[in-house]
Amino acid sequence: MPDDQILSESAFHAVINAPIQRVNIADWLFNLPEAEYQRCAPPDHITAGYTTTDDGRPMSINVEQIGDGLVVQHYVADPAGPHHCRMVSLSDVYTASGRTKIKVVWELSVKPIDEGRCEYTNSVLALATPEFLDFIDRQGLTLQQAAAARQVASADHNSRETPLFAKSIERRALTAA
Repeated sequence: MPDDQILSESAFHAVINAPIQRVNIADWLFNLPEAEYQRCAPPDHITAGYTTTDDGRPMSINVEQIGDGLVVQHYVADPAGPHHCRMVSLSDVYTASGRTKIKVVWELSVKPIDEGRCEYTNSVLALATPEFLDFIDRQGLTLQQAAAARQVASADHNSRETPLFAKSIERRALTAA
């Protein structure tokens, strides 16, 4: 999709006080209890669940509030590993003006800082779909207007969840057998 279809893009970093060898993002993500997910961005995170696609790929279902939209994300892992997960979703967005879809790419990664710490990066890219472009056109909005609003809301959300995700990953790393 061309760059002009980007709705929002943000990446934030936080330190995990655990050796990278103990960190397993995929294990954390696919075993994250609902209450822990909710603690990672209150009050935005509503619920999370885990399943697989028909062909067996790991899938995370997340429901959260981003700005004025309720977003139901159907993240499919591509790939899912201990130090990097790339999650791709064709997400349902519910607003006061109706329902639409956007594509979201969520990347979670860690890299070592030293023997006892690593840096976590939480990156989120939202892209317009043809359905979304029709949706905003019916409302008399331009892509630039919609993107500006989404950028503010998404970056705010990501900046708040990143350090809390890092602490959650850290707790799991330090308590894992």
